[in-house]
Amino acid sequence: MASDYSDDDMPLARPNGRLSAATIPKSEDRAMDKNDPAAKGLPAPVSIRHGPVRDEDAMDVDSPQQVNGHGKRKSRVSVVSYKDESDSDDAPIAKRQRKKVVGSDSEDDAPLSRKGRLPPKATAADMIDSDSDDDKPLTAKLAQKKKDIENAAVREARAIRKSVKDESDSDAPLAAPKGQKRTSNGVPKANGVKKEADSDSDAPLKKTKPKAKPAPAASKAKPKGKADVTPAKKAAAKKVAKKEESEEVEDDDDEGGENWWDKPMDQDDSIKWTTLVHNGVMFPPAYEPLPKNVKLIYDGVPVTLDPEAEEVAYFFGAMADTAHAKLDVFQKNFFTDFKEVVTKSGGAKDRQGNKVNIKDFAKCDFSKILNYEQGRKEAKKAMSKEEKKAAAEEKKRVEAPFKTCTVDGKTQEVGNFRVEPPALFRGRGAHPKTGKLKYRVMPEQITINIGKGVKVPEPPAGHKWKTVQHDQKASWLAMWQENINGNYKYVMLGATSDFKGKSDLKKFEKARALKKYIDRIRKDYEKELKSDIMADRQRATAMYLIDKLALRAGNEKDAENEAETVGCCSLKYQHITLREPDTVIFDFLGKDSIRYYDEVKVERQVFKNLKLFKKAPKGEGDDIFDRLNTSQLNKHLSSYMPGLTAKVFRTYNASYTMSRLLKDLKFPSNATLADKMYEYTKANREVAILCNHKRTVTASHEATMEKMGDRINAIKFNIWRTKQMILDIDPKQKKKKGAEYFQLPEDMASEEWIQKHINFIVEEERKRITKKFENDNKKLAANKEKQLPEKELKDRLKAADDLAKQRKKEWKSKKVEAEGKGPTVEKIEEKVKKLEQSLNAAELKQQNQDENKEVALGTSKINYIDPRLSVVFCKKFGVAINKVFSKTLENKFQWAIKSVEEDWEF
Repeated sequence: MASDYSDDDMPLARPNGRLSAATIPKSEDRAMDKNDPAAKGLPAPVSIRHGPVRDEDAMDVDSPQQVNGHGKRKSRVSVVSYKDESDSDDAPIAKRQRKKVVGSDSEDDAPLSRKGRLPPKATAADMIDSDSDDDKPLTAKLAQKKKDIENAAVREARAIRKSVKDESDSDAPLAAPKGQKRTSNGVPKANGVKKEADSDSDAPLKKTKPKAKPAPAASKAKPKGKADVTPAKKAAAKKVAKKEESEEVEDDDDEGGENWWDKPMDQDDSIKWTTLVHNGVMFPPAYEPLPKNVKLIYDGVPVTLDPEAEEVAYFFGAMADTAHAKLDVFQKNFFTDFKEVVTKSGGAKDRQGNKVNIKDFAKCDFSKILNYEQGRKEAKKAMSKEEKKAAAEEKKRVEAPFKTCTVDGKTQEVGNFRVEPPALFRGRGAHPKTGKLKYRVMPEQITINIGKGVKVPEPPAGHKWKTVQHDQKASWLAMWQENINGNYKYVMLGATSDFKGKSDLKKFEKARALKKYIDRIRKDYEKELKSDIMADRQRATAMYLIDKLALRAGNEKDAENEAETVGCCSLKYQHITLREPDTVIFDFLGKDSIRYYDEVKVERQVFKNLKLFKKAPKGEGDDIFDRLNTSQLNKHLSSYMPGLTAKVFRTYNASYTMSRLLKDLKFPSNATLADKMYEYTKANREVAILCNHKRTVTASHEATMEKMGDRINAIKFNIWRTKQMILDIDPKQKKKKGAEYFQLPEDMASEEWIQKHINFIVEEERKRITKKFENDNKKLAANKEKQLPEKELKDRLKAADDLAKQRKKEWKSKKVEAEGKGPTVEKIEEKVKKLEQSLNAAELKQQNQDENKEVALGTSKINYIDPRLSVVFCKKFGVAINKVFSKTLENKFQWAIKSVEEDWEF
């Protein structure tokens, strides 16, 4: 395709940067091709190295440039690995599972190339699970799987265009696509929205007027010359009519009649509402001064601060033991703002009233504040059930007026109705402003948006709103500007509101519309990878990276005020390292300052282009794509499809990949719920990996895995005990079933674990008995009756002692007396079967937990995978919707749950 650039919109290089040549001479291309080492092995692109950075991994990049080029930047590592290594150094730096932590005085300040720490290369254990039907490496299988999905997309795009063409050439009624309901006028109800037909535009179509239904009498009239309707046909017709009647009643019961997702989308997006009524925003409570004995200690002297300054000291003291508070940049930013507040509020004084000059953070002791905060938390945990219930009810009562609003006469849930409280800014990753003070937001900073002629919410006494407006084109209720990054904060309607639902539906429908054009887009950019025009070649290369590697498009940042995060179009020279013949190493700070590190095999032409874009005299700080920005890229994409932008590719790739993976799922008739959920989660995980949705390992992961392991061993032990009961009833079963059937698994646990497990069971029984005793006394007290004496508790606890003796005797003798009423071999075998099902579920859950430790499944499922795909999975395989969606998501995605059938396709 022709270039979209003109001299007016051509991006300029940095003032001290170097701009690539406008065109690429054929001689230069030929020179790059000369002695071109063949790229062997994998269909591109595929990640060949991922996972936590480790000290023992040697640098194998043959470039003199340091890999990330960030020098002393302390970046957070968030990368994907599925290896279960025992070495704690495998954990991400951000969670400080390493021996040297971020923010410590260590070699972490040294460039990565000198430290030689890289993620481990991908191994079979790291890659996506795949059937080992041949000797092909797992990396090749993953790459081939991606290639197969892309080929399927090409075939589908061609089929869609052919179908649309065939339909436009014919006046015949449209056939309803698979899984889509038909409207009363015979038009397919596509994707939860009634449309007439697909077109080249993704703009919603107007709803056609339904044809009048035939009169009942006409429908009953018997056509002349026709045979009588058979009884079977009459019964079938009656059944259909009954079903249609029940569906009509169900629709009529819905609030407001027809659901919004059954109506055509508004063509005019400028007007969002006609009437809007709400109660404003909920402010955080005023600061309550600390007790007089709880003070900041400076250089060994307790100091008194003005409440405004004391509040800031409290913010730090309350979190003094957290990872954030131990970072140098956090401490520096906090102390700078704290000193400013102390000075402005009148300074600090000792007990005699003498002024104390606070100027050295190292002399500040926040331990008393930290201890006070920990005491408060413990007291909250120790509250009785009644106290917690009363507190929850009071909270609910205070929040109630702000939780809903009325839009066009319909009650809608409000999302973030609270004004953010003052605090210390944390940010994510290596944000340069972490630790700075977030000021308390006052009513004078807040703009209210509300309908005309309705009561404006009252601001707190003695205050007034910044402004009150009646903007029907805005969907927010209130707005203010925060002081850290100067960003605007909005109070919006909740996730379950019509506004949000319509927004989600439009997003996924736009991704679905991309199916029709994806093959052309890919064909064009693959052709332009060899363009003579530098701007076109850069654009094609960027599109390749965005499409194939799920890189974000990226926008220019204000380096002075924001974290140095980048995306594809804003990549710098130092963010990419090249290794012949076809490996590209990415190392940069992505969204939310999360470190993106990946080594990827790409097509040879892409590798050569990146090499060209880094050509001297370019150096550190220069743009890779110096003749491209996101606006130009999106302008180019919109020439294929109205409204298409770079970010749509992430949604499309995630949803289309998930649709192909779920489509291939098949389960045997005896498949359990755990089996089905494991495969669903596995597909979700694969999408997350292909789309690079990563997270850091939680600090509690290892403890969680250990706890799950204990539960698995406990079930195995229980299975062993239950099987021994079979021998107690019928010793001949040992010969019949074989001795192995009745043995503990060799790898189950040690003798030490068995003893610990028995002690744990006994201790849990003690807790149960004690709690029951306490509850009995509470009931007696409520009825003003005499309470049970402590002797009663001691007598009851003897049952736990008896249990301990019984379990120890069983383990020593390896004989277990059959339990239950009228035990039989058949009953015990049925119990074993149920325990084995529980064991299978527990093992799959543990496997999922470990495999998902560094994959953000929620990011994919909530934001990028069309929720209708999850609904189809549930309906197709008989899985309850609450197994894939939490209650919140279930409410959020009502439009998806109610608008598709089990054979709907993305």
